[in-house]
Formats: sequence, C-alpha cells, structure tokens
Amino acid sequence: MIDDAAVDALAGERLDWRYKAIPASAQGLTVAEASAARLSLAAFGTPLLTLDAGALAHNLRTMASWTRDAGLSLAPHGKTTMAPALWRAQLGAGAWAITLANLPQLRVARAFGVRRVLLANELLDPAGLAWLGSELEVDPGFEFFCFVDSLRGVALMDDALRAARTQRPVHVCVELGGPHARTGIRDDGDALDVADAVRKAPTLRLAGIGGYEGALAHDASGESLRSVDAYLRRLADLHGRLDYETDEPIVTAGGSSYVDQVAEILGGAPGRAVLRAGSYLVHDDGFYRDISPFARTGAGRPLRSAMHGWARVLSRPEPGLALLDAGRRDLPFDSGLPEPQRVRGGEEPPGGRITELNDQHAFLTGAAVEVGDVVRLGLSHPCTALDKWTLIPVVDDADAQEPTVVDYVRTFF
Repeated sequence: MIDDAAVDALAGERLDWRYKAIPASAQGLTVAEASAARLSLAAFGTPLLTLDAGALAHNLRTMASWTRDAGLSLAPHGKTTMAPALWRAQLGAGAWAITLANLPQLRVARAFGVRRVLLANELLDPAGLAWLGSELEVDPGFEFFCFVDSLRGVALMDDALRAARTQRPVHVCVELGGPHARTGIRDDGDALDVADAVRKAPTLRLAGIGGYEGALAHDASGESLRSVDAYLRRLADLHGRLDYETDEPIVTAGGSSYVDQVAEILGGAPGRAVLRAGSYLVHDDGFYRDISPFARTGAGRPLRSAMHGWARVLSRPEPGLALLDAGRRDLPFDSGLPEPQRVRGGEEPPGGRITELNDQHAFLTGAAVEVGDVVRLGLSHPCTALDKWTLIPVVDDADAQEPTVVDYVRTFF
C-alpha cells in the first residue's frame, strides 16, 4: 500500500538550517542518527512544535479498532499531516486508503508509492488528468477515486482524458452537498443526472457517492447534529438508487467530528462504507477535543492530543502580560488560540490565557511565568499546525518534566 523503501529513506536525510525545529547540536546528523541520540527537549530552541509518541500510538489503535467494530473502512485524510511515515502507520493499522485534497498532495502520495487514493475533491486540471492517466497506466495496482458534482465537470474530465489518450478509466464518485455548504450537488435529481453522464463517459466509471457532512455543521448543538443526520440519510438514500459500474461501490463521508453518526447511518450500506477522518491521529486540545464524539458521547475511548507548542517567555513589559516567542508563523490560530498548560520542568499549570498572536509573538496574560520560562501550549486544529513545520520532533512523553526526542516526522506541505 506504500513504498517502505521510500519512507525508510527519509531517515537518511541530513539535518541542517533548513529545518527550523532542529538545534545546532543536531546539525549534520541524519534523521536516524538524531533519533538514536535521544536528545533532551531542553536541547531544542523555541518556538517548537512536537508530537507525542504515546498519544499517536493510542489514537492509531483507538480509531483502527473503532472503525472495524463499526463496519467502516478507514481512508484517513492525509492532508492533515502530509507525513508519509504517519500514513504508513495508518495503513499498517488497517486503513483501506489515504484520502487527499488536491493534485500536489496526490503527487506526494505517488512519490511514496501509495497504491490506493481517494481524492475528496474534483480534479479538472487537464495537465493533472493527463498525469493521472499516465500513473494509472504504468502502475496497474494503483487505485484512484475522485469526486464530481456537475455535468460540466464530467464533460471537462472526459475531454481531458480523451485528449491524453488515457487507457484506464478514472473511478469517480458523485458528490452530494447541502445548502450554503461547500462543493457537492444540492439537488438529488441533479445527482442522478450527473451519475448518468458519468456512465456515458467512456473515460470514467461510476464507482460511488460521497460528501462531507462537516461543511453543514461546526458544533455539537442539537440543530447541528440533526443537520448532519439528515444529510447522511440523503447520502445513504442516493447510494441505494445509483446504478454503479463496479462490483464494490463506495459511499464515503466523514471528517473527525461526527464519526458516530457516519457509522450509525452508513455502516451497513451495501458495498464499502468509507470514513475519511484525518485529524483523529494527532487530535488536539481545542476544537476536536470539544467536538469529538469519543469524548462527548462516549462512542469510544477518548483520543489524546499528540501535538504541543513550546514557547519561551521573552518579556514581561507590564504587570499581567508576558510575550512568548511563538506566533502565527509557528502555531495554529484559526480554530482557537493556544492554551498555556505547564512550564517545562515544572508541575503546576501557569494559569492565564493567550489573548492574541502576532506573526512571531504570543500575548500571555494573567500567568505565573518569568522571563526565560518555556511554556507548553495546547493547540487547536492539527491541519493548520503541522503545515508550519517541515520536520517535527517526536517526544517519548510530553507530560514528563524533561521529555526525550525519540523520532522525527518529515512533512511535505
């Protein structure tokens, strides 16, 4: 499902100034050598983002077990981490495929030999479709699925693939959307028309139906949960009405927020029901902590945040205010500001809260910290945390007084 040799080769990359997480003491080492050195986190500068090995392993096992029990196949969204080493771990734990969002991400996946990809988006770029056709031709074991949501989209895909003289048809899923949401067909009748157009296109094969319920709701209120429920039932109904061109059609949905509802409504669907959750592996101390059904409903064992920010107090310019050396260039802020959790080497939480991020500074108010202290920060939304780091240290235990770095994760955003 993935090229092990290509992933293993990442351990041979030599560390230098290009990786902002890497301290001077590790310069010139390979990733493998730096991992074996087991440096203390105290050797690393700030700002810094780390992953927690124990939390990653816990989340990996938890979701793999839960999806099996729920009757779902898991195609984790690779855009969350863009880390082939983590994709390999997910595939090794039983994931059916890797989900991606666009052509550059797909090219990364193919560079590392990912054999089954679900592109949860439309691919209409003629040059990209020509490249895809060549990938399908040279690798008979490569399986690919993507979305389409209009007659125009079907025609553009068919025209581009014909012009490229592709040999293998591209498997597509009709994408169902909802009012004021993102992409996807709004009207069920239009969805049937698009499916019919796919069947008539010689370069395409109708292989499933899919969508994203997370575009319709952003919290766990009763209204939001009912909206998600209604959408998933529409998806299941249309799935049963389409005449597919494959022996095992897929019905696919799911971010990481409403996996329990996806399982309840789609878990018994004919063919293969595919969950595309991506944030579960890293999880967080913000949006997903609060909305995950594993915590709010007891649907499974709670996930653990596997990512933390580390920032040093640079200044106490006035009473009650501390400035830290991490900002928007280093930490996520789109789904909630970082939360101060502890001072490295200490046991008591520092208190206070982050009220603002500039490009390179965080404003911490009301905290018991001193200039020079290093503060561990809980973060919200892994998709906009990992993309700021090309190489991420993995610690043995982020809760230890002095964590040890045991591995490094390479990302390709």
